[in-house]
Amino acid sequence: MADNDDIPFNRDFPLKPGVVEQVRPGVRRVLCNNPSPFTFTGTVSYIVGQGKVAIIDPGPDDEAHAKALLDAVKGETVTHILVTHTHRDHSPNTPRIKAATGAPVYAEGPHRASRPRFESEKHNPESGADRDFRPDIEVKHGDVIEGSGFALEAVATPGHTANHLAFAWAERSINFVGDHVMGWSTSIVAPPDGSMIDYMASLEQLGQRPEQLYFSGHGPEIPEGPRFVRFLARHRRAREASILHRLAKGEADIPTMVRAIYIGLDPRLANAAGYSVLAHLEDLVARGIVATDGDPVIGGTYRMA
Repeated sequence: MADNDDIPFNRDFPLKPGVVEQVRPGVRRVLCNNPSPFTFTGTVSYIVGQGKVAIIDPGPDDEAHAKALLDAVKGETVTHILVTHTHRDHSPNTPRIKAATGAPVYAEGPHRASRPRFESEKHNPESGADRDFRPDIEVKHGDVIEGSGFALEAVATPGHTANHLAFAWAERSINFVGDHVMGWSTSIVAPPDGSMIDYMASLEQLGQRPEQLYFSGHGPEIPEGPRFVRFLARHRRAREASILHRLAKGEADIPTMVRAIYIGLDPRLANAAGYSVLAHLEDLVARGIVATDGDPVIGGTYRMA
């Protein structure tokens, strides 16, 4: 999204769909051919280990990608399937990989919203949630998933979704951060699916962890992950300041704020930007800084409290 001069984004990601790339010892990645303004060049699936391996994020409902992943591990045994979160570009391919490998599926749980939906909110079927997903093994924060030559610690990172997990490989100083942190763009936080309050707390938590190298759900790896996280947190605080700056001039609805804050925004992202602004407003209303009539919803009008 526009207005991100303060974040050292890297959009250099030449990986082609279906190609297996070994990026570190014990870490391979395969790109799915599902590019979009939201997914960048596509969803990245990871293969962890050698011989007996884990697959992280099998990707969208895409037969060609499932085949590419299974070809990548020919002659090896898939012992674990891990899912960071239940958006349609990350989890729907899981049944294909499970059917082919018999490996159990580990995730936080089924999809759920970050908060109950308000009466005044219309259900948004385009939220991109995979509501059919069920893990075999529900994983809690701090659980360690052990395999042959790897141990991945589940790190609860709600915000982008309520059930988002990162998987930290402490021994290698690597963290598979899903969509919570991405090197190419900020993550979308869209209520009620996502929560800015949770998102900021999860950023803080990641930033205090020792892992330095982040592999995310889209785009290139992120060196110096905790430093990058500090840039992201600062950017979100600046976005909040921009919202308050606009509201200081008088009450406004969300489309008005989006036009004032996101200069040069790709029109295809206007709706997502509106939900990001809503996520900030929800937080500001909860803190008593901003007021609105009724619940903080996408169609509401907002003013300084």
